Amino acid sequence: MNFSDFIKDNGKRINKEHYLHLVQVSKADGKINPDELELLHREGRKFGLTDPEIDKFIENETRNNYNPPYLLHEKFEHLYNVAEMILADEIITVEERKLINRFAIEAGFSDKTIANLTELLLTGIKNGEDEEKLFQLFKKEILSED
Repeated sequence: MNFSDFIKDNGKRINKEHYLHLVQVSKADGKINPDELELLHREGRKFGLTDPEIDKFIENETRNNYNPPYLLHEKFEHLYNVAEMILADEIITVEERKLINRFAIEAGFSDKTIANLTELLLTGIKNGEDEEKLFQLFKKEILSED
């Protein structure tokens, strides 16, 4: 099975590393709760994994270095997915905050941008905002300040 060839329903490519990072975020507080597990399964099924394959993937996950995409909207999408995972159990732990900040740093965002970006994502997702709207706000309000 080649995880790098998965295609989401909307036609976007997703790679193994990105899915692994979602698994890492779900484990950041030391346990995967039912809401996080449901989100991991939903994301995994979008690109053709069966539930047993997803469970095996989660079980065998090891910490990997993050290799972010090149394009800004793809970097934003990865961080949006990470924020969704953080909010799956409606509790934001210190470990989860550190993890999203680490991914943002490794994606090349500036220190000044990261605090505003993570707050935009966490607050926006909590309030039911969709990814595209948050991306437009990010470009308009946060990037223009940097």
